Amino acid sequence: MKKVLLGFLLLHFSVNAQLKAVTYKDGNQTLKGFATQPKKPNAEKSGVLILPAWMGIDNHSKEVAQQLSDLGYHAFVADIYGEGNYPTSTKEAGQQAGYYKNNVADYQRRIQLALNELIQTGANKNKIVVIGYCFGGTGALEAARGGMNIQGVVSFHGGLGKAEDRLVDTIQPKVLVLHGADDPFVPEKEVAAFQKEMRDANADWQMIYYAGAVHSFTNKSAGTDNSRGAAYNELADKRSFQHFLTFLKEVL
Repeated sequence: MKKVLLGFLLLHFSVNAQLKAVTYKDGNQTLKGFATQPKKPNAEKSGVLILPAWMGIDNHSKEVAQQLSDLGYHAFVADIYGEGNYPTSTKEAGQQAGYYKNNVADYQRRIQLALNELIQTGANKNKIVVIGYCFGGTGALEAARGGMNIQGVVSFHGGLGKAEDRLVDTIQPKVLVLHGADDPFVPEKEVAAFQKEMRDANADWQMIYYAGAVHSFTNKSAGTDNSRGAAYNELADKRSFQHFLTFLKEVL
């Protein structure tokens, strides 16, 4: 038993060994993200900015950063809420996420600040993709809508909507949406409006549906009860990550 525990601890620390806590600022607000640099960077020094789900930076977003680092990408996990504002319950998370969804300029500014930190780690400023999960998936789309200097965005089970009175002329970054086919939190009306937005903006976009998957299908802590509307789906998790990696190779 001791050997098993020791092995687990060694694995845990090796997974997170390359992650470095980074403190940065938005005015007087302290933000705390995580950066990782690849031991063997790819030739383009490409980077990926990771926007976490509504509870803020979690183990999953850190694990994704490490996976990407192992594949040769610079990675940075963004802190959207800032020190002193981290939610401790889903109610608080909903309030925090709701604020940024309704105050898009603030959300985009926090994303841009994290993007700047990613570049500071050595990532090529012209070879960056933004990805996000749930609330972070909404943020990835906002990065594209905001005209940031990025090559592409990927939304994993994210919200797709925006205010109807917000006009977006063109969307330059390539867009990949990875979506649970049975996600009850993203109604068909929102999906249809998003697809129309992409067409009107002359975007290069893709949307992939995963059968039997609901919201949060990459989140192992979400349980497996689809009737709750949010649940982990191992097959959708694996498939979506492979689709994401194919997208990275294409755009970077």
